[in-house]
Amino acid sequence: MQSPILRRIEGRARDVGVPVRRILPAAGQRRVGSFVFLDHMGPIALPPGRGMDVRPHPHIGLATVTYLFEGEIEHRDSLGVVQTVRPGDANWMVAGRGIAHSERTAADMRKRGVAMNGIQAWIALPRAHEETEPSFRHHPKASLPSREADGVALRLIAGTLDGLRSPVAVFAPTFYADLAMESGAEFALSAEHAERAAYVAEGEIAAGGDAVGAGTLAVFAACGTIALHARTACRVMILGGAPIDGERLIWWNFVSSSAERIERAKADWRAGRFPAVPGDADAVPLPDDPPPRARKPAQGNSAD
Repeated sequence: MQSPILRRIEGRARDVGVPVRRILPAAGQRRVGSFVFLDHMGPIALPPGRGMDVRPHPHIGLATVTYLFEGEIEHRDSLGVVQTVRPGDANWMVAGRGIAHSERTAADMRKRGVAMNGIQAWIALPRAHEETEPSFRHHPKASLPSREADGVALRLIAGTLDGLRSPVAVFAPTFYADLAMESGAEFALSAEHAERAAYVAEGEIAAGGDAVGAGTLAVFAACGTIALHARTACRVMILGGAPIDGERLIWWNFVSSSAERIERAKADWRAGRFPAVPGDADAVPLPDDPPPRARKPAQGNSAD
């Protein structure tokens, strides 16, 4: 039987204020559906006095979602929002024409030390919505649809899957879910969406009989239902959706279908024309700026 796994991507070590494993974008795989960026933060234990410090920085042309397994993050943005995200919640921030935000460990958590484990994803906006008004919505754990049976616990973070619909307002056909499975359990990943992948955050699964271990993203070929079998107790993020509508450029924290638009965003951040984040003035300066890179499609994947 032919394997349903088109390619495997191992997370690469990065530091963004906390150590992370960067999964997307990767060479040969710039996106899955509209997902153009995926970082796994942790699992790490921060001692008392230390915490996560992602200073104020800008975004355009995307939506971000922070989803935690463990720990807490205090989100602040240029809309004036201050929101703590906790395990199972979804912070859904639409950058659109431009937003700035920071993510830090709150002072009370910093005093006693904190464990951190979670995923941050970027979803590229369709061209028609790249310049939409920025917005932020917090979706508590209890508001996200879930299903539990036969050793499988599914929580849908965004989009639609198997008759469930998340309250998160996505802009294109999308699915993003947290899948916790007991050893020996199995989940049938339907062919509802054109592009699909599974990131194993903890444990080990098998897809079509092929093992996929922790820290690995399995990108699936276009085929029918895929049986995800838990070889151990595991935590898996499943994600994907419809192909994005054309190429995307990524430079630093900016995503756009237009190189000129990215240049304008760079100039705006350098000149201080982005709105500030109230209560957090320690902004990240613009990095050295080589031109944005266009990525050609890699077996149907076109975004950087």
